[in-house]
Amino acid sequence: MDFSHILKFLKALSKNNDRGWFEKNKSDYLQAKEEFELFVGKVLEELIKFNPSLAGLNPKKLPFRIYRDVRFSKDKRPYKTNMGAGFSPNGKLVQEPGFYLHIQPGGSFVAGGIYMPDPANLGKIRQEIDYNGEKLEKILRDKKFKKWFKGFSDFDKLKNMPKGYAKDHPRIEWLKHKTFIVSHAFTDAEVKDKKFLKQITEASRAMKPLNEFLKDAIQ
Repeated sequence: MDFSHILKFLKALSKNNDRGWFEKNKSDYLQAKEEFELFVGKVLEELIKFNPSLAGLNPKKLPFRIYRDVRFSKDKRPYKTNMGAGFSPNGKLVQEPGFYLHIQPGGSFVAGGIYMPDPANLGKIRQEIDYNGEKLEKILRDKKFKKWFKGFSDFDKLKNMPKGYAKDHPRIEWLKHKTFIVSHAFTDAEVKDKKFLKQITEASRAMKPLNEFLKDAIQ
């Protein structure tokens, strides 16, 4: 699949993020949307091969809307300048680990894990890290995992230790996280390369043990 049109449309949208321009270029958006949905379907087919729990999902329902919710935001731009899709057993990664695909000029990536778990699930994940930290360490140090990921993203991390855990806990840096996400970035050239689907599949396969660890924690 050629991502040139999608990237070109999103780049233009980032420079013209208003309803007037969007309506005039609606046909370009619809083409990009259709192309992205087709690719999401191909990704889903590959993920199902090693994640049977994803079978039965409708690929057209996995992409996120391009329309931003600006009701409580100072940023009133109406449209997202990316296309993203979430893959998890119940749909779009709502309180469950899974995979995420993000296409954006100069900022594409594939990610996995669990995003902002609620307090109950966060507590369960921390408890699992406390009890089975060696298992998580083995996952994060695996050669196949390290080929694609450096560890958890730090964007949503406590500065101090969470309540209930000693400051000298051997897993304290993991316990500080409130979101457990790993990601791998792709250049625009890599996105447009014919091997992009294969790379996404390989990276997703490498992160599956982490998703399984998190799933076991919250069940």
